[in-house]
Formats: sequence, structure tokens, C-alpha cells
Amino acid sequence: MPGTPSSIDARATLRAAVVTTASRLAPGHGIPIPRHLALLAEAELPTPPAVWTDTTAHTVAALLSARARRDALADGSDVFRLYFDEVRLKRPAALSSGGRALLLASVGEYCAAIGSAQHAARFGAESLLFADTPALRYRALSVIALGHAMNGEYTAAEEAFAAAAQIFAEAGWPAVETSYLLFLADVLTSSARFDIERLAAVPDAMVRTQGDDPYWTYTARAAGVMVKLLRHEFADGRAEARELLHGSPRHASHRMVRYFLLCVLSDLYVAQGDDLQALAVLSPFENVEGHGICFSMQRAAALLRLGRERELLLETDACVASETEHCLRTFTPVLLRRALAQQRLGNTRRAHQSMEAALLIVARTGTWATPFLMLPHDETRSLIEDVVAQHSELKHLLASLSAILARVAAPDDESAPAYTAQGLTPTERALASLLDSPRSLSEIARERGVSLNTVKSQVRSIYLKLGVSGRAEAIEQLTSTDA
Repeated sequence: MPGTPSSIDARATLRAAVVTTASRLAPGHGIPIPRHLALLAEAELPTPPAVWTDTTAHTVAALLSARARRDALADGSDVFRLYFDEVRLKRPAALSSGGRALLLASVGEYCAAIGSAQHAARFGAESLLFADTPALRYRALSVIALGHAMNGEYTAAEEAFAAAAQIFAEAGWPAVETSYLLFLADVLTSSARFDIERLAAVPDAMVRTQGDDPYWTYTARAAGVMVKLLRHEFADGRAEARELLHGSPRHASHRMVRYFLLCVLSDLYVAQGDDLQALAVLSPFENVEGHGICFSMQRAAALLRLGRERELLLETDACVASETEHCLRTFTPVLLRRALAQQRLGNTRRAHQSMEAALLIVARTGTWATPFLMLPHDETRSLIEDVVAQHSELKHLLASLSAILARVAAPDDESAPAYTAQGLTPTERALASLLDSPRSLSEIARERGVSLNTVKSQVRSIYLKLGVSGRAEAIEQLTSTDA
């Protein structure tokens, strides 16, 4: 009952948790207490106040950070939209600069947790405007670094990261107060640079910093799986990923980290040619708001290798429609994969348009490795060269992109070397692999999402290149060549 000693005690405990947590969100006063975070993550958010004060700002800041840190994200973006119109408070405010900076940074942290990269970066930047102490500047820069890294703006992310690290070093705060957000930003930027040694150092650094926090150790192990992917330790990577995704550790982990790990597992399957399994592990999942994790982009990698180009385009149509709200880190690979699919389908103009859009983003954000992971090397390079030849302003990208493709793209003939020797296109290779099955041409057409006439035309081209007159002869030649 309201007013009973137990309810009064509960409110006092909650208030003490708010005060302590708010004071420890920025470094210099210790780290938030885990039981306080657990308590606050379950607490109801207050209604928007008539006038914002430092007390209400600190309360909401503590509650939002607790939700982010304990993965209590069921309300999604409705949470910050309750209080904000874009980055502006909906109600009047009588806030100190520090109170406003703390609130804005916590909103940015929450946005990063739900996958809304652009909102995270914007709230972080707004927080930095009001941050009037080194501790608050450090917190704001941590949010900015992660928001930009999630959005694929890696140069800006590294600048914020470096500025935050300098503040931390000059202040002499204990290592345990290092921001978790900066470790996440480091994972993304190291992966983008294909800097395996730097990435490999992150898990150990996280464990040294807060090795008794299961959320930190889960993220450290997930980063280790990414290291295994880049080092081509595929079997070990798959085993570790499956344990993290399906074992008991998942109960103390962050959703965005689990989703990131799921995408890495999908890449591990694709890297070993098990494209159907890659699609299977992704099938239950939908894109998060803002596409900080874009399962459509991830599925496109497997669909491209399977030769299911029309299905790829359908899968990613919604991504293109939401272009201005789509995370750039995942939007660039969408455009690259759509360009290759359009080229295979003979839609040269659309292929060039999609590739040009991708390269313009690359020119603005930097030539990073991850958008080109799992793409067929020769096809991708050829299409890039065709587009660059028509746009002189993009020619400066060619050397660096060629170097990146040499490191991270898959050879065109990796999945079917025998077929390549016969001069088959990637689409024909994928179709040829289905001929040695009980499927009829009509069934193959339905599976690939194309018309029966299209399949018949492609089969005739395969027969011509193989120098055979029928399906049985084609199968015999393909299987004997492969042997």
C-alpha cells in the first residue's frame, strides 16, 4: 500500500540508486554499482516534467543508462522520444550545463544500445556542446566515438576516440573507469581497418578493465570471434560464436553485441561456402531501427553467392527506400551487393548507379575494408573500374580499393573452380550447381525467383559453353571436371 514503510523504503532505495549512478556515469567518482543498474533498469520512467531541473535530468540519465547497460530495451526509440523532439527537449528546462550534458549523453548511450547510430552521434555531439568539465567531455566524446563508428564514419570516430583518450590520460582516472562505449568503437574501427592486431588487443584490455562484469566479458569474447574470422580461423570462430549465442553467457549480454556476433557467424558460414546455413541462422531476425544491424545486408552476401540476385534485390529494397535513415556502415555494403546483382541480371545502368552511390559514400567516409568482405573479387573490381572510368572525381579511390579487395574479397572462383574453367558467369555457376539435383527447371526458376524462360536461356548458355546438348551430359562433364 502507498505510504507503508516497505514502499517508503523502496522509494528511498531507488532514489539512492539514482543519485549514486548519476554521479558515476562520468569518470572520477567510481563506476555504477551493478545492483543499482539492475534495479534502475526495471524502474518506470517518469512522465515528462513541467520544467526540467537537474534532479529530473539526473534521474532520467541514470534510468536510461541503466537500461542500456542491462539490455532493457523493449521500448525502443519510444523512450527518448517521450522527452525529445530530435535533440530538443519537448518541455521547458532550467538546467545547468552539466545536467544537460549528462542527460544528453545518456540518451546517446541508449540510442547506441538500440542500434540507432545516427541518433547516438547527434546526442553525443549535443552533449559535448554543454559539457563543462573534463569528465563530461570524456563521456560525450565516448558517445560520439561509438555513434560515428556504428554509422561507418570511422575517421570521425577515431578523432573522438583520441580526444577522449587524451582527456582520460591527463585526468589520471583509474583504468576501471574507462568507457565501455570506447571499447565498442575500437572493435568497429579496428575491424574496418582490418587491423587484426589492434582488434585482438581489445578483448584482453576489456577483461583487465572490468573482468568481473559478465556484459564486458561477453563483448570481449564476441570481439575475439571477429578476430578469428579475419584470421581465417573459421571452425574455432563458429564454435565460440555458437556457445555465446546459445549458451548461458547470452543472459548477461547486450542485444547489439549479440546481433553483431550473429552477423559474424553468418560471415563465417559464407567464408566456408555454406551459404544456406548463413541464411538459416539469420532467418528469424528483422532489421533494427536505423539499421545499425542490417540483417537484409547480411543476407545479401549469401544470396549473391547463391546466384539469387532477384531475391537479393527484393530483400534490400526497403533499405534503399529508407536511405536517409539507414546506417551508413551497413548501407554501403547493401549498395555494393545490389550493384553486383544488377550487373549479373544485365541491368548495367542500375548496376553503375548503385556502385556510384556506394563509392560516393566511401569517398566521404573513407576506404575501409568491411564493406567489401565476402564480395567476389574480380566482379567487384571490374565494376568499380567501369564506374571510376566514368567519374574522374572517384579515380583517387582506385588504388586503395584494389588493395582492400586483394585482402578481404573472395576470389570469384572460390566456390566452384571447375565451372570457372568453362567460362561460366557467377549466375551460371550457381545455376549449374542445381542441375545435378532432382529439381525441374520450373522448380529451379521458383527457387531463384526468376521466370522459367530466364532459366531456360541461362541453361542454353551453360550447354553452349560446355559443348553439350543436354542436362545429363552437362552434369557428367561438370562432375568429371570437378573430380
